[in-house]
Amino acid sequence: MTTENNGGRRRELSSSQKFIKSVTPWVIGFWKTTFTVLITMVGLLCVTFIIGRVMPIDPVLSIVGEAASNETYQQAYRDLGLDKPIITQFFIFLWDVMHGNFGESLLTARPVSQDLIRVFPATLELASVGIIIGIVIGIPLGVIAAVNQGTWVDHIARVIALIGYSMPVFWIGMIGLMVLYGKLDWVAGPGRLDIFYVDIVPSVTGMILVDSLIAGDMTIFWNAVSHIILPAGLLAYYSLAYISRMTRSFMLEQLDQEYITTARVKGLSETSVVWRHALGNVKVPLITVIALSYAGLLEGSVLTETIFSWPGIGSYITTALLSADMNAVLGGTMVVGLVFVGLNIFADLLYKVFDPRAK
Repeated sequence: MTTENNGGRRRELSSSQKFIKSVTPWVIGFWKTTFTVLITMVGLLCVTFIIGRVMPIDPVLSIVGEAASNETYQQAYRDLGLDKPIITQFFIFLWDVMHGNFGESLLTARPVSQDLIRVFPATLELASVGIIIGIVIGIPLGVIAAVNQGTWVDHIARVIALIGYSMPVFWIGMIGLMVLYGKLDWVAGPGRLDIFYVDIVPSVTGMILVDSLIAGDMTIFWNAVSHIILPAGLLAYYSLAYISRMTRSFMLEQLDQEYITTARVKGLSETSVVWRHALGNVKVPLITVIALSYAGLLEGSVLTETIFSWPGIGSYITTALLSADMNAVLGGTMVVGLVFVGLNIFADLLYKVFDPRAK
């Protein structure tokens, strides 16, 4: 039994009341998050639906062809439900998406959901390797730049970040292929594997690096590493430019705080002050930076996948758009939106782990 002060009087709380009081904030937080996610998803569905209707592409012509008769055109028009009121079309679209039905792809003649399951692991693998490299290099680079503010070390770190923001993706990608692959032969060329290694390892996760390790085939693993290192390194460069810049900014703010001065006065080593105390207090904002950067790699790797012939979701959406395959375009857009929302929710959950005040 516990007591609670109520207007100067103290009353006892039963075990059930104590439990309810402790879980109420969690329940409220859960429902707030759920409501926010639902509103976000409805907005995403609305935007996706509108994009599909305002695109200057006739989905009927994409199916029947320009040489089709008017009767054939009208029949396909009705089969697609385009003759129904726009609000009815939206609710049909909403119902189908809720059941994982994005229609069939005109290019592959398969359900779009199956195509997305097939191509998304390639993008996930590429972006994951890129963000890992970006974190491993970007955070220490930002910390070192902040500690050495105004010195040549800081200037070099800022120039590296500036180049990462300024250089066009397609230019760096083509230069990398020409030099590292064409001239020096240090890395493998476009694609995920050499042609004679394709479909040898059973697909478990869809990610070649993981599947080859599961199968214990190190030859295919290292071949996959040779193929992914250049496009993943390109994505990593852009992510580490953003991560290092934000880390430097966060660290400069923390290094000016009084608790840092107190820690130094107490005789703590500079390593402990910087890497334990100062960096420890920027973990929460860094989570947001990393989550947004990762989401950006997952949704924004279209040019990279095109240059390196990487069969991921970016390449899939681009090919579908050029072929007027709107079912595939809208399905891919929905998946990208879901990933972005999911990563933001995951970042919110991590706040409670790294920052006890968020609980």
